Amino acid sequence: MKAALLKKFGEPLVLADVPDPEPGPDDVVIRVHACGIDGTDLKLLDGFGYTPDLPFVMGHEPAGTVEQVGGNVTGVAPGDRVIPYIFLIPPENAWYRAPREQLCPEMSGVIGVKNAHGGYADKLRVPARQLVPLPDGIPFHDAAVLCDAGLTAWHAVGRARIQAGETVLVVGVGGVGSFVVQFVRQAGARVVAVERSEKLAWAKQLGVEAATTAEGLAEELRRIAGGTGVDCVLDIVGSTASLSAGIGALRPGGRLVLVGYTPDEYPLSAKLFAQSEFELIGSRGGSYDDLREVVARAAGGDIKSIVTARRPLEQVNEALADLRSGRVRGRLVLDLAE
Repeated sequence: MKAALLKKFGEPLVLADVPDPEPGPDDVVIRVHACGIDGTDLKLLDGFGYTPDLPFVMGHEPAGTVEQVGGNVTGVAPGDRVIPYIFLIPPENAWYRAPREQLCPEMSGVIGVKNAHGGYADKLRVPARQLVPLPDGIPFHDAAVLCDAGLTAWHAVGRARIQAGETVLVVGVGGVGSFVVQFVRQAGARVVAVERSEKLAWAKQLGVEAATTAEGLAEELRRIAGGTGVDCVLDIVGSTASLSAGIGALRPGGRLVLVGYTPDEYPLSAKLFAQSEFELIGSRGGSYDDLREVVARAAGGDIKSIVTARRPLEQVNEALADLRSGRVRGRLVLDLAE
C-alpha cells in the first residue's frame, strides 16, 4: 500500500510503498477514504508535543470502510463505514469508557500520533473497539474531521458550561474553532471571533456576531458586550498573545477554556485571577461517547461542513505547507480512496 512516512523530524514526509497491515484477532483493517490534517500534525513534524518512534504514519482524522476483521471481532463486517476513536485505552483500565477517558495516564497510544500508525496511508489497522459507525449521509471527508476537530470542539464547549444569552469569545477559527463556533451558537450564546484578517469572512460565514483581528478586539467587545467583557473565552491557539487577549477580554467571574497549545509559557497574575474570580479550564480531546454524539449531530444535519480544501495523498507535503502558512480556512482533508 502507499503511505506518507515521517522519517525524520523537521523534514518532509516520504511517500513509499509499505506492506499492508494485517488484523490481529481483535482488530480491523480500514480502507482509508479521507484523512484530515491539523496543527497536531505540524507539531509532530517539528518533534514538539508527541515524538513517536520513526518511521511513523501520521493522520489522526481518518474515515473509511472496513476491509478485514480479526477472528474475535463481532458486530463489524467488511464494507461498514466507520471512523475510529483515536485514544487507545486498554479495556481492563478503570478509565476505559469513563466520561473523561482521554485523560487516562496508562493510555497505550493515540492513533496517528503515538504508538499507532494513522491515516496518511491507503489502509489502517485499529482495534475494533475503537470504531464508531458512520451513517450513509455523512461524506467521508466530513466524517474524517469529526475524529478530532469535532470531538475536541464538542468536549471543549461542554467544559465551558455555555449558557443561553452569554457572550463567548472564540480565539482561532480553524478546524476546531469552526466547530466550536457552531456548538456555542447552538447553545444559545452570542459569539465574537478573533482571527487573522484573511479568515474573518470565513468566521462570519459560520454565523459569528462579530469577527475581528486581535487589534480590533477591544473595540468589538465594547460594542458587543457593553465594555464589561465576555462570559467565556475558548482559546484554540494557546500562545502568549492569545492567552493575553483572552484574559483581557473576560468580565469578572469569567471562564477561559484552553484548548490549543504552543511552546509558549505564559505568566499568570495570581492577584488578577483571585480578585476577578476567573476560571482557567483545560480541555483535551473528548471521550468515545462524545464522538458518538458528534457523529449523531452530523447525521442529523446540525453541523455545517468545515472542509474547504482537499488534496490527494501525493500532495501531503503541499497540504501541510498550506496549513502552516495559515492559508487554510476550516479544515483541509486528504482524499485517498474513491
